[in-house]
Amino acid sequence: MSERQMPPVRCVMRWYRDLYLGERVKKKAGRIRWKVEHNAGQLGIYLLTLPTNKQNLLDIIPASNLVQKGYPKSGLFVIGIEKGYEDAAYMAASVVMEVYEKTGGFDVAAYIQKRDAQLGKDRRS
Repeated sequence: MSERQMPPVRCVMRWYRDLYLGERVKKKAGRIRWKVEHNAGQLGIYLLTLPTNKQNLLDIIPASNLVQKGYPKSGLFVIGIEKGYEDAAYMAASVVMEVYEKTGGFDVAAYIQKRDAQLGKDRRS
């Protein structure tokens, strides 16, 4: 393979070890994840990610946006998958409420990252 014919690069995204899944996507989660990672379009599927800026608690991204070549996928930390925007918004609200109930604050990113690290340690033990 010549230098000009480089293989396609898969998007580098992190996935939460305890992924939040909506009822309508639970059975299809593995397939949805594969499609997201391989740039296959999916209408009506939304990903909850840790925020890309400090003003947000979470981001809700249509999976179909990730097919676009210019969309910044690198560095996204996906914490949930849901079908339909309204259900994704409810999922985001329930995640924020869970964080508030467990910590008394709204630092969703710190809570998720700490929990993800703990889950990784538990699985290695």
